[in-house]
Amino acid sequence: MSAAAAAGTWKLGDLEVNRIGYGAMRLTGNGMMGNSDGTPIDRDAAIGLLHRAFEQGVDHIDTAAFYFSPLRSANELINRALASWRGDVAVVTKVGPARDPSGKWLPVARPDQLRGQVEENLRQLGRDCLDVVNLRAGGPRTASIAEHFGALAELREAGLVRHLGLSAVLPEHVAEAQTIAPVVCVQNSYGLDWRRADANGLVDLCGEQGIAFVPFFAVSGLRREAAAGQEQDARVQSVARAHHATPAQVRLAWTLHRGPHVLAIPGTRNPAHLAENIAAGALRLTEEELALLDKPDESTA
Repeated sequence: MSAAAAAGTWKLGDLEVNRIGYGAMRLTGNGMMGNSDGTPIDRDAAIGLLHRAFEQGVDHIDTAAFYFSPLRSANELINRALASWRGDVAVVTKVGPARDPSGKWLPVARPDQLRGQVEENLRQLGRDCLDVVNLRAGGPRTASIAEHFGALAELREAGLVRHLGLSAVLPEHVAEAQTIAPVVCVQNSYGLDWRRADANGLVDLCGEQGIAFVPFFAVSGLRREAAAGQEQDARVQSVARAHHATPAQVRLAWTLHRGPHVLAIPGTRNPAHLAENIAAGALRLTEEELALLDKPDESTA
């Protein structure tokens, strides 16, 4: 059994994937703002990192056409890596946000602009059909996603997209989308320090409906796209010591314990961190440890 398979599997529609995946956002720079002031990541090293992930059982990658920095595109790197890989890897991309070639953010796409974004992902990834496309239409404050999701549903019927998902949404958005086309995954910010998806019932709703819940920032938490810092949470430090694990592994394990429908897509450019993230799928936390992690962190009170 591969390392990534230790956490079990879940289905994105008819695509069965290991619950530990890989997020490509950091592959081109530090976050979606790009890395224009830094040295571009070495292309061969990036492709080698993706191959290491595949070799360890990662078969689910999260990406987007707007994940790019000068001279590097996450989709292009994934395309190169998959061209020389014989196994099956589900590629999940997202549409809605957009950046111009210089990296400047543009207004969120209108429904009639989504086909162009889907086709751009197809070109960059070298695909005739996208495995999964998540709609990120403007965040939780968006009143309705019906027009945008309906436009993607038409592209699904046309054969350009296999499955549809959502990103940065509320439970009512999921209900609205489900009346238009099946939703196979929901991708929201969620982790030990940021549990709005628990408070509004979104994590449980996805489980009840068989929808994959895919947290982003599960490790970085409130630091979001910032570089990893020293763990400040005494609860996480305590559990990590008990398992001879890293704090990042504990945070990933806590997330995966939230339900069998919860996937993980940690991203890194460091091969050692990649192996640690994947190994977190085998970490089993006790009920006492889960209870401890659910308590307020008194060390920062």
